[in-house]
Amino acid sequence: MKLKKGDKVKITAGKDRGKEGKIENVLPKEKKVIVPEVNLYKKHVKGQQGQKGGMFDLPRPLSVAKIALICPKCKKQTRIGIRLVKNEKVRICKKCNKEIDTGGKNK
Repeated sequence: MKLKKGDKVKITAGKDRGKEGKIENVLPKEKKVIVPEVNLYKKHVKGQQGQKGGMFDLPRPLSVAKIALICPKCKKQTRIGIRLVKNEKVRICKKCNKEIDTGGKNK
């Protein structure tokens, strides 16, 4: 998976098309990500003892195919490439060819 927690992304399809946000959680097995304040759905909760009931907004996971990374260097919507630097994989922006993350291991 080429996207990481904390990456700034733009929604390219669906009801929230055009919105931007940072990735809160990555679900690699399902190939989905959770972005707060995007893809919100209502959940009705019945009150329990010591807990108040009501309607709550919950962000649902979005498919990776519906989002695009915003490059931190050139501030453009871009795809992600991978380059080997000193036997480490480094993510690069396909538009400006600069490294997206510097140092550290990719997970």
